[in-house]
Amino acid sequence: MTDFRTLLADLRRPRLLLRAARCGQEDYRRDRDLKRLLNGECPSAPERALPRLIDEEERLETTRRQGDASYSLNRHIEVLIALLAELQLLPKPQQMA
Repeated sequence: MTDFRTLLADLRRPRLLLRAARCGQEDYRRDRDLKRLLNGECPSAPERALPRLIDEEERLETTRRQGDASYSLNRHIEVLIALLAELQLLPKPQQMA
């Protein structure tokens, strides 16, 4: 199983981009936002949504770094908001006693 927490903790993005995403988490609505970001689909569990969101975020980051005119800052922030929010919905890891 993929460790999404580690993967996202290692994510290196501009500070302002991540700050905007953290601020937007408060308004995140899974049923509304995932459908829009994932082309009409709303996976039942965060474990199913996260890989798709990670792929989309990586595509957006590549487009940003290339300076491509098709880059959408708004979409990038929305995908990062969804990533952070879905991460919060994951079951907490079992702590060893």
